[in-house]
Amino acid sequence: MNLTEKILARASKRESVSPGDVVFADVDKAMVHDVSGPGVIKVFEKLRKRGIDTSRLWDPSRVWVAEDHFVPSAEKISAQNLVRLSEFVRSHGITKHYRYGMGQYGICHSLSHEEALVLPGEVYVGGDSHTNTTGALGAFACGLGHTDMAYVLLKGRIWFRVPETILIRISGRLPGDVTAKDVILRIIGDMGTDGGAYRTMQFAGDTVSDMSVEDRLTMCNMTTEAGAKNGIVEPDAKTLSYLESRGARGVHMVRPDPDASYHQTIEYDAESLVPVVAEPYSPDNITPVAEAPSEDLDKAYIGSCTGAKYEDLAAAAHILKGRQVRIRTEVLPATMSIYRRAVTDGLVSTFIESGAMVGPPTCGACCGAHMGVLADGEVCISTTNRNFPGRMGHPGSRTYLASPAVAAASAVTGRITHPGDLD
Repeated sequence: MNLTEKILARASKRESVSPGDVVFADVDKAMVHDVSGPGVIKVFEKLRKRGIDTSRLWDPSRVWVAEDHFVPSAEKISAQNLVRLSEFVRSHGITKHYRYGMGQYGICHSLSHEEALVLPGEVYVGGDSHTNTTGALGAFACGLGHTDMAYVLLKGRIWFRVPETILIRISGRLPGDVTAKDVILRIIGDMGTDGGAYRTMQFAGDTVSDMSVEDRLTMCNMTTEAGAKNGIVEPDAKTLSYLESRGARGVHMVRPDPDASYHQTIEYDAESLVPVVAEPYSPDNITPVAEAPSEDLDKAYIGSCTGAKYEDLAAAAHILKGRQVRIRTEVLPATMSIYRRAVTDGLVSTFIESGAMVGPPTCGACCGAHMGVLADGEVCISTTNRNFPGRMGHPGSRTYLASPAVAAASAVTGRITHPGDLD
């Protein structure tokens, strides 16, 4: 069995599983946030009206809650949702509640690894489509809707159809100006936004082995944009070190069988890759940065679960140090732990000195809700994961997806710019 199959077999108490099997799997960890949480609460309310007891969760210690999408509160409804979420947490005995303005908090998909909340070999489900991110730690991680999340919270189990696995093997050394974001955009450009539909995208090869854990997180994060059920990377010594540095203990390293089979194997030569952007209006609409349209930008956004990890901020700060931005530039670290480290290491000073605005961890601008939405006709270059019409604001705005380095270089010139082309 391959890695995903092994995890689902263990979770469903089977000796083995195969693609297409329907299994009822035990869940190890579950997450909701300030958008999906209120949706789950509504499901609970409907169940109670039908006489179903919703007073006790299957295991509150395995559930965690993030406040990230509408923080700081954008308006009265989002403020009330935070109150409802806090009441739900208290009434159900959930102890892991990452609250805005109270120490460590941030984007849910970043907290999952920053806080070592999910470990290799676990089944982790979250009320958000980019839960795939955490598969970079060697877990089976996927997003669920409100009703399925409500069932998980009450029963600790959920059904899955075992997905077919696409093995994406990347070999060789990446050119110095090519990042993990460029790699995954290229893959999505080749596969299309439905190329991974209900399949596992597993990343392998010596290029992936050389990548940092944070680079692998970027890769798995955007498997959602290819329609994948989950993204995953086989855990290794880097994974173990990363998790142990964040307090994890007793990490079990799950490995695929040597004779594991895959639905499809796709090979990439790392040395042939170049920095790219995804043009409006789809993550698969890629073009090399060197060939990107020459048009004036209005905004650069360095944030989100995709592009605001510590290494992302460091890459952007390296470009911006000693330079001034020419367009509106927003930098929002993904979590408070990342923010604190960026302050200590001088990254925040670099951003401020360049003229950029540094804001609190939030999903607000990425999902077009608040904290920097785009107006009609505005053009943005962003480290986020989606650029559909209206994703970051007005349907008449346009967003280019790029790596933190390209976004920072473009902020300096006001046009899409290869970092190597800066003076």
